[in-house]
Amino acid sequence: MIDTLSFIRWNVNPEIFHLGPLSVRWYGLLFASGFLLGYYIVEQMFKWENEDEKWLDSLFFYLIIATVVGSRLGHVFFYGWDYYSQNLGEIFKVWHGGLASHGGALGVIFAMYLHSKFVTKRSMLWTMDRVVVPIALVAALIRTGNLMNSEIYGIETTLPWGFIFERDLKPGEIIISHPTQIYEALAYLSVFAILMFLYWKTNSRNKPGLLLGTFFILMFTARFLIEFVKKVQEKFEVGMALNMGQWLSIPFILFGIYLVVRAIQNPEKIYKRKVFKK
Repeated sequence: MIDTLSFIRWNVNPEIFHLGPLSVRWYGLLFASGFLLGYYIVEQMFKWENEDEKWLDSLFFYLIIATVVGSRLGHVFFYGWDYYSQNLGEIFKVWHGGLASHGGALGVIFAMYLHSKFVTKRSMLWTMDRVVVPIALVAALIRTGNLMNSEIYGIETTLPWGFIFERDLKPGEIIISHPTQIYEALAYLSVFAILMFLYWKTNSRNKPGLLLGTFFILMFTARFLIEFVKKVQEKFEVGMALNMGQWLSIPFILFGIYLVVRAIQNPEKIYKRKVFKK
């Protein structure tokens, strides 16, 4: 018989406090905090490199919109099209939940292409190599927000650090699960630390695509592996050898390997200004 006292009972209220009819939730606070910290980090990068800081406001506007829209559309098309195709109005109701990180990644790539073309006039890789550093931190904070919501957790386990997510259980029911939100948050925080080291302590920032490729390899390899102990999110994934999150991670990992190999083979290549024509 399992001694449930040796496991962690989790029943945190996802709401911090109310402001009239609105509620402030941990998820939203952590999400917003990630972007504020990200703004500060990129601002320090721009100062270090003596770049134009007026790009910052537009850069983060592009990033926030791309993350929300891309993540939402990723969830709609990758995980729930059968439902949303019959309920198109629900696509816009982001507050009902449903964001997919792979869609967010694609949204950010597209937004950074637009920002590079119309704002900085720099190589898209120049922008991406910098923004992925704080994005890893944002991802860690978002997974912490998932923990506060008691969502996206793992399959049953007997490991001593298993969590009993009480909000999802029936009265008297006990299911001990992998806290995969913590696994991912720690993995992404480690990626953030590695990227910070590479940017500040090495010349990786001068090798186009190296930081971006490293980000893709580490982030999506971690995601791929953790998915093996994560609870199935959608019914269509039941019985799949690899779930949707794993299949979507593979192209990012392969593209990351390509970027890293390319950067290593061209170590002296420096970013050039005005890649895009006016």
